[in-house]
Amino acid sequence: MNIYDVSREANVSAATVSRVINGSSKVSPATRKKVLDVIHKSGYIPNAFAQGLSHDTMRTVGILCVDPSDPNACGNFSMGIGYVQRELRGFDYDTVIYCVGYDMEDKASCLQTMCDRRVDAIVVLGSFFVEGDPEKNACIIKAAQQVPVFLVNGYIDAPNVYSFRCGDRKGAFQAVNQMAKSGAKDILFLHHNMTGSVRSKLEGYQEALHQNGLTVRQEYICSCSLDIQESAAEVERLAEAGLKFDGVIATEDSIAVGVLKYAQRHGIAVPDDLCVIGFGNTNLTESCTPELSSVDNSVEAACVAAVSMLIHKLKNHRIPSELTVSSAVVYRKTTR
Repeated sequence: MNIYDVSREANVSAATVSRVINGSSKVSPATRKKVLDVIHKSGYIPNAFAQGLSHDTMRTVGILCVDPSDPNACGNFSMGIGYVQRELRGFDYDTVIYCVGYDMEDKASCLQTMCDRRVDAIVVLGSFFVEGDPEKNACIIKAAQQVPVFLVNGYIDAPNVYSFRCGDRKGAFQAVNQMAKSGAKDILFLHHNMTGSVRSKLEGYQEALHQNGLTVRQEYICSCSLDIQESAAEVERLAEAGLKFDGVIATEDSIAVGVLKYAQRHGIAVPDDLCVIGFGNTNLTESCTPELSSVDNSVEAACVAAVSMLIHKLKNHRIPSELTVSSAVVYRKTTR
């Protein structure tokens, strides 16, 4: 059944049926009741896309995120999907989700598809999508020319792009500063991809070393797999190559758990001989032995803030172009 069938059954014009569906006040109560009775009786479901066109809003937000099934997908931003959806549902917005990998063309294609589907806004989850080379961010900037784009833990200086950063730099500084104050002098920085988030964490690491009179050594800044067993093997290779370390800050909890695996295999006492701090405060922190200290970089708070500002933006309110949420180290059993 379509709108014309409803109009014939109710003996009104298709335009009148459209006004009833769209909540127009230009319909008498008696006519409205007659049309609604036909709709309810027939089970007719109005086309959401057509309604969106008439209202100039689809009440739908696009979400771009990493593929949660990818073992190399960084951090706990798959949880961010749930946070964003939960908040948007509270404002009666639906979502369309695109999970992509590392291919730049895939990212650009997904962004354009969301724009073609006339979403009201786009939320991009994770600094994975923000490249160090500004030219590679062109697809996000292009999308922002059509709809507002909200970056959760990313930053791009461009019109209609709004950035909500997690407190990565501050969190890394606090973690490394605590290790240095407790006596650690040779602190490894283990990371996966050099994303914007990782660059912020690296800045915090370097700042803490400088403040504690320790030298920043490039050989102590190492790329590492996110896989627990592989990261354990990579740390072992570093040790076998002669690198001595008594502290490790890892940009993801999974890397930190790999460090703990390495320590257990070699009888290294944690935290007496080796301090370890991860990032993300994920479920991994309490499922390993000893329980892992980790920086809670407030992904949920960043998602909540992004959706709140998104709703304000869609109501044509002025909003800040950038916001940073706070972070804190959650100390458990791997720090002194």
